[in-house]
Amino acid sequence: MLKPDAVKRRLTGIILSRFEQRGFKLVAAKTMIISDELAKTHYGEHEGKPFFDDLISYITSGPVFAMVLEGDDVISLVRKMVGATNPKEADVGTIRGDYAIDTGRNIVHASDSQESAEREIKLFFDESEFCDYNLPDEDIIYE
Repeated sequence: MLKPDAVKRRLTGIILSRFEQRGFKLVAAKTMIISDELAKTHYGEHEGKPFFDDLISYITSGPVFAMVLEGDDVISLVRKMVGATNPKEADVGTIRGDYAIDTGRNIVHASDSQESAEREIKLFFDESEFCDYNLPDEDIIYE
């Protein structure tokens, strides 16, 4: 998910293109405003932490671009592309390393496991919102 800072800074296209250029397939996407209720469910594991209220306030402050990508090892590879949570520790060449400075405005959320991805996808998308298709270059991306 591209967070409000990414959308408001008009980085949606450039970040999405990085995922597509890597070879991932975009199978669901939408721009949306996250409700307080959805935000609290999404970030439920952080409830009670000192930054929780600020996180909820921030993620609901503007539009996000929610998306589902498919591809081999997509979760681990996207996490590498995104970079460290703290942009000051993110390598140059990662999304956070290239476009973010502050942890509280770190551009993007990426699922950290298959279980998290499945849970988060169900929060943001209905089955009817997915597109099943083949990429014309899949045979040159994958063995």
